[in-house]
Order: sequence, then C-alpha cells, then structure tokens
Amino acid sequence: MSAVSAAGSSSGVVDMASGEIRIGVVGAGAIVRTRHLPGFKRQSGVRVVGVCNRRRETAARVAREFDIPKVHGAWEDLLSDPEIDAILIGAWPYLHCPLTLAALDAGKHVLTQARMAMNAREAQRMLDRSRESPRLTAMVVPSPYGLTGDAFMRTLIASGYLGQLREVHVHSLNSQLADPATPLSWRQMTRYSGFNMLTLGIVYETVSRWVAPAKRVLATASKIVARRFDPEQGEEVRVGTPDSVQVLTMHDDGSRGVYRLSGVVLHEPSMGVTLHGSEGTLVYDLLKDEIRGARRGEPDLHPMPIPDADRGGWRVEADFVAAIRGERPVEHTTFAAGVRYMQFTEAVARSARHQVPVMLPLREFSNPSL
Repeated sequence: MSAVSAAGSSSGVVDMASGEIRIGVVGAGAIVRTRHLPGFKRQSGVRVVGVCNRRRETAARVAREFDIPKVHGAWEDLLSDPEIDAILIGAWPYLHCPLTLAALDAGKHVLTQARMAMNAREAQRMLDRSRESPRLTAMVVPSPYGLTGDAFMRTLIASGYLGQLREVHVHSLNSQLADPATPLSWRQMTRYSGFNMLTLGIVYETVSRWVAPAKRVLATASKIVARRFDPEQGEEVRVGTPDSVQVLTMHDDGSRGVYRLSGVVLHEPSMGVTLHGSEGTLVYDLLKDEIRGARRGEPDLHPMPIPDADRGGWRVEADFVAAIRGERPVEHTTFAAGVRYMQFTEAVARSARHQVPVMLPLREFSNPSL
C-alpha cells in the first residue's frame, strides 16, 4: 500500500498536473477570508470560482472582495457545478461530514477546516469514503501551532535529545470565556461543534507530531460558566461544551501525559508542550514559536533557535494544490490523522461524562449525545 493511500489522501489526478484547478468555497468565515482565499490566490494555476455561505448576502460580499465569479445559494448547488474541481469546507463542524461525503461522491477534492467532524463516527465515515476514491485528495486544515518548529523538533527527538520519553505536559490557557457576559458562540453549541471542546483537538494534533498516540485517557471537564446568552434564541441557555478540561494520558511508548485546558483563566494566556525524557527536556512555547531545551547534566533550560533550514510555517493551500497535482502527498493533516484526534476528543468526552478511563483506539462509536 502506498503512503498516500494508507493515509487516506491522494497522489493527485493526472490531468490536473499542469491544468487549472478550480475551487469552490463553502463557508467564508474569518479564517477563510484572512488565510485560505489569499493563500489560494498566491498559487499559480489555481482559481476560486464559487462561494456559498450561511447567508447569500455575506457570500456575495466575499465574492466581490475576492473577485469570485459565482455565488451559490446552497452548498448542494456548488457541489453540482461541473466547473469546480475541489472544495474548501470553511463551515462549522456539523457540516464537515455531509459536505465531504457529497463532494467525494461528486468527484471533487476536499480540504476541510478543523476540527475534522462532530464526532469519531463521522470522522471514520469521511476516512472510509476517501479511501474509496484514492485519486481524490482529502486533507484537513492542520493545527497552525508548532508548524514553524515541527521539523526541528522531529530532528532533535530523532537524534536522541530526549532519550526515552517519560512525561508529556500540555497546556492551553486563556480568558476568552472568562466573562460570563460573553455570548454563546457556535464553539460551545453541541449542535454545531459536537464533542469538540476548547483547543483540545488542536493541541493533541500538534503534540501527536512528536509523541506516540494516547492509548488511555482519564478526564474531567467542567462548565465553570454554565449559562450564557444565546444570540440565535435571544435568551440565556445552558452552555453545551466545557470551558475547563483536564486529561491524564498513557501513550503507546509507555510515557504519561497531562493536559490542562481552560478558557476562563485571567491573565497571561499560554499554550505549550513540555517533553520530559530520560536524557533531556524540550519545551515548545506554541504561541511564541520558541523552543528551549537542556540535556542531562545541564542545570538550566536554554533557548534553541530554529535553524532557517528547518523553519516551517503555514503552507496549507500550497500543500493541497501539490497533492492534487501529484507533486507530494499530504503531510499536515491527513484524514487518518484527523480520525485519531477525533477519537481522542470523543474519548475525553466519554471519560469526563462517566468518570472512567477510556481506551484508544475506540472499539465502537457512541451515539453523538453519549
């Protein structure tokens, strides 16, 4: 089996190797407007030809701003357009699975925003369907954190800098939900976001680039601010997803992990990972893209500048186009990788709900409501 098919993505379609790639966009929120659309505009031989949003007037506004010729009133119309070769799914997670399945059925390449799906069942369906169409590229927008130092971290770990990994400490702390007057957003509505909570999937995906998969989780999750004003319903309602999460993990290589996530802590937002090994320690500040480290015998951690030759960054649109053209396979992030972080997210939700350890990979998929 090729590396591409094993990962659930494609080596590209031969007749697109040198021809124009025409892209349709479903969901044109802030990330799509600030990153994806400018990113595709920079790609040679790529053109965004259609857009669909929750409201037609906002889709028309985006079309004018980015010179997109077609505005579609429904995503079904966009997918049936024979002039579109690939789609970017910028909609909220509740649409990721149905859009992906329909797009692949229509013979179109798929780039979907993270989080991959509402739950592990949907993510697995997406992966299974992509494997039935190996000539179509299927890619999830990767976590942007850690891309700058990813190659350097891999090099350090492969060289034995850490020795045997012992503990993984991960944190993602901010005050985005600290004010009870902050209205409910789609991210805290389970009908739109499913099991996704805070930045759990994002940081797990990031850390998984350097650490063996988790095989057991034990979690707690709380709704510190239990009720918020819902702009859609015009009244205060119960919050759907947690604003404080703690997870203990066991990994395939025997290492142990601790995850601490919160959206309700004031002052000094931070996001980072510390890897403690038998021979050394590595600390990656994911907000500043700064790495520090020390080997056994060294008294203090010291800065480890990322070499220019190893410095990465955001190249999502270029990677998607390159995969379609068969120039290189998808690395960040395949559907298979997306399934892994969605299973982890669901395992955390199950463990927190029932207060029991949950083993990974999941042996069966639960009802989305648990």
